Amino acid sequence: MYVSMKGMLARANQGKYAVMAINCFNLETAKAVIEAAQELRAPIIVDLLQDHLMQHLGSKLLTRPIIEMANAASVEVAINLDHGQDVGFVKRCLRDGFSSVMMDASRYPIDENIRITKEMVEFAQSYDASVEGEIGNIGSVSRNQMTDDEMYTNPDLAIRYAKETGIDALAISYGSSHGDYPDGYIPAFRFDILEKIKGETGIPLVLHGGSGCGEENIRKSISLGINKINVGSDFFKAQVNSIKENMVRNEIDYFDIIHQTIKAGKDLVKYYIELAGTEGKSL
Repeated sequence: MYVSMKGMLARANQGKYAVMAINCFNLETAKAVIEAAQELRAPIIVDLLQDHLMQHLGSKLLTRPIIEMANAASVEVAINLDHGQDVGFVKRCLRDGFSSVMMDASRYPIDENIRITKEMVEFAQSYDASVEGEIGNIGSVSRNQMTDDEMYTNPDLAIRYAKETGIDALAISYGSSHGDYPDGYIPAFRFDILEKIKGETGIPLVLHGGSGCGEENIRKSISLGINKINVGSDFFKAQVNSIKENMVRNEIDYFDIIHQTIKAGKDLVKYYIELAGTEGKSL
């Protein structure tokens, strides 16, 4: 069933677990995510990154088929625009049928971030869509700008931001980075930031850059109030590894390769669903 993030994250907040949000960019990746959730009876979020949409098929062409897939499922499925930074593009995604959007105005000063996000919350209400906001600056491994002290979310500003914008979920920066970490590297998390923001706001909080963060970091994050976990790099890497393994065999055609990537993607999503404690939690 096709829903917004609002209800599933509210229940996750109350039940102290997290809903997985997996970055997709085509029908095959969305199929893997939805089928994994279906098999484990878990609510799930299909994250579509603004940059991917602009470089690939666009919002309108991709959204309708994924909505059909979501409606055909017997578990809750939301489609969320990930890191929507262009206000016009975010509004277009809502018009195209997105049930949830992330208004990422984190690059602006706090007052401007609040203004932009609050206006998007008000705009999204006419579509009965949920809105995620962000404060802080999550780094990127691929650009060698991993999260450091200057990028961490300021808890006092985050508390003000959450109260003044009326957002449904808040992405914070407390140690993770986007991308694929070097082998064996586990980031150090500033759990004190997470604890303070959760204690003062009580709203669903979001961990971006969940790939490679380590099971203990993720479990502790959930216990302290993270209710949505974004994973992209691990999902894509699992599918790339599947392609590499099948290419070595040199006996498989393109159709079979793609279907093997779907299976590899499903297995990875199932791992994270179980880690997040979401199995069996869908309505």
